[in-house]
Amino acid sequence: MAIETTYTQARANLKTLLDEVAENREQVIIHRREGADVALIAADELRGLIETAHLLRSPRNAQRLLAALRRAQAGGGRADALEKLRADLGLDAAE
Repeated sequence: MAIETTYTQARANLKTLLDEVAENREQVIIHRREGADVALIAADELRGLIETAHLLRSPRNAQRLLAALRRAQAGGGRADALEKLRADLGLDAAE
């Protein structure tokens, strides 16, 4: 559950809030008196959300990804070692 605070409280406790976001993966909702609420989240989480939104933007790609997820959850497919995948793709392990 997200931490909720006011702008004034957030300003007074900014370091603590930033540490919670960075170290404990918390989200912080800051309520502002004269503006829309804003959220603090870790930058890597934001990048992940943006990437997910990008991948799911195309209905065709979203269907393909969700079908692959269902197959994986049902035990379909096969697992390969990273070394085998690198060899199959012609990638050098040192890259």
